[in-house]
Formats: sequence, C-alpha cells, structure tokens
Amino acid sequence: MGLVEALFYILPGVFVVVGVLGVVKTLRRSSQISRTWRHGRTAEARCLRSYTRTSGGAGDTSVTTTLHHVYEFTTAEGRAVRFDEASGRSTVIEGDFVTVYYLPENPEGATANPPAQGKLAAGAGCTVAFFLVFILFALGFMGAAHFMFSAVGEFGP
Repeated sequence: MGLVEALFYILPGVFVVVGVLGVVKTLRRSSQISRTWRHGRTAEARCLRSYTRTSGGAGDTSVTTTLHHVYEFTTAEGRAVRFDEASGRSTVIEGDFVTVYYLPENPEGATANPPAQGKLAAGAGCTVAFFLVFILFALGFMGAAHFMFSAVGEFGP
C-alpha cells in the first residue's frame, strides 16, 4: 500500500471520527439540557454581558454570527455561578434578569433557554442526521477507494 492509497483511507477515517465525536457531543448536550429542564432547579440570573462571535467570511464563504450571553446567578446553596451561553434570545440585554435552569450537581451547565423539548429534539435530530450523512459519505468514499484500488491491483503487473 502506497502513501496515496493510505491517504484515501486515513482522511475519510478522520472524517468518520469527527462525525462520531459530533454525534456524541450533540446527544450529550441535548440530554443534559433536557435533564436540566425536567429535574433541575430554577434561579434568577442577571445578564452581565451580551456579545456576538463571527466565523467564516474567508474568500467566498458566508459569515455566521452567533449571539452569546454571560449570566450570573446564585444557587440554592449560596454559590455564585457565571456561565456563557450561545444562541440565546436576542431580546435579552445587559442588566436584564432571566430565569435559568440548572442541576445542583452541575450548575455550570445551566441554561437560560425556556423549556422547549420539541425544539430541542428537532434541533438535535437534524444535527445528528447531518453528522450521520457526513459519516456515511466518508465511509462510502473509503469503500469506493478500496474498490478502485482493488480493481487496479488485479490488472497491475
């Protein structure tokens, strides 16, 4: 097996690993948020800061802007917790008070998003579907490369 042939296996393999990690991260975070909404506690938090983070824009790519909020609240045990949350409500500005949901064992994983199980499930489902298509494409590419290299090997010297 030459270097070029190895690249046709290694690169799609890396894509598969990235896809699997994306699925795991998506399912873990959506499970945490769902559990927080169902079994967590609530507290009043203050928005300390809101800011945007942009990505993309190089060459002809589109720019993506994500709104972030930094919240601070006090747990029922009296511990002050500060957390940063992406994709929050655009109507929340610095100084506003919002209800946050948190698990006592993991207050840093709090969310200020109001409970919306259906929206969470739909978003996680679409993200997982994207990663699964990504993984299947990489595996299909790897299979096609294997088929082509095997066919070339049969007719070689």
